[in-house]
Amino acid sequence: MAEFISLYSGSSGNSSVVRCGAQYLIVDMGKGVRTTTAALKSLGLAVSDCAGILVTHEHSDHVKGLSTFLKKNPLPVYGAAATLDFLDANGIVPPSCELNTLEGREEDVGAFGVQSFPTSHDVPCVGYRIHTPDGKTMTIATDLGTLTPPVHEALSGCDLVALESNYDLHMLRSGPYPYYLRARIESVRGHLSNDECAAKLLELIQEGCKKFALCHLSQENNRPSTCVRTLAEAAGAVAANDAFTEARTPDGHLTICAAAQDWPMTVW
Repeated sequence: MAEFISLYSGSSGNSSVVRCGAQYLIVDMGKGVRTTTAALKSLGLAVSDCAGILVTHEHSDHVKGLSTFLKKNPLPVYGAAATLDFLDANGIVPPSCELNTLEGREEDVGAFGVQSFPTSHDVPCVGYRIHTPDGKTMTIATDLGTLTPPVHEALSGCDLVALESNYDLHMLRSGPYPYYLRARIESVRGHLSNDECAAKLLELIQEGCKKFALCHLSQENNRPSTCVRTLAEAAGAVAANDAFTEARTPDGHLTICAAAQDWPMTVW
């Protein structure tokens, strides 16, 4: 059975796993090798069963752990050409690392079908639509300031969507960030707010998606309960736990949950 697992997600680092049976893919690695390896071990995931690492973009909260991890575990790395060039030129991947460009069409990565799509961020950035060996489809899209038509196309018709819900607008505007940083976050090349995520969620529900993982929450300008509550109210879901980090509709057909900053969370 296919699973989406957020190893950790937020301001300090991002990494997730798409698994089907024993084989799996890693998407990004934004914390140190000890943290990532411990998370994989806690889930019973052997590095030898990983078919490859997909990289969304070059920012450190998505690639910080790659260099040391790849020296110990020479896995193939996949991403957009501009991102792979940056990783190679800056020594973030070892010289011997196998780099594979993904540029829009679906490619086989192990037993998975992987298609990249561009997202609107302040450096070249992509999301991934992944078909699993058991016929499921899930899409991962974080670090995007606006929801463009290619993003909507990639999100449509999925069994699971992992979508950025980075900030609460009131918290951002009333918080300690200087104006230039707030403006960057709110821009079309920044990040997605809870309200923007909620509006897209309603569209995707109409198209049949029933499982949502909310990712890349700001540590300063958001809370798991805040973003889940915002989306739950829009979708008619109710709290599934006391902390309000997960919500479901009364019929159980819709699940919304917030990925944790520091520990694994499995959705399927």
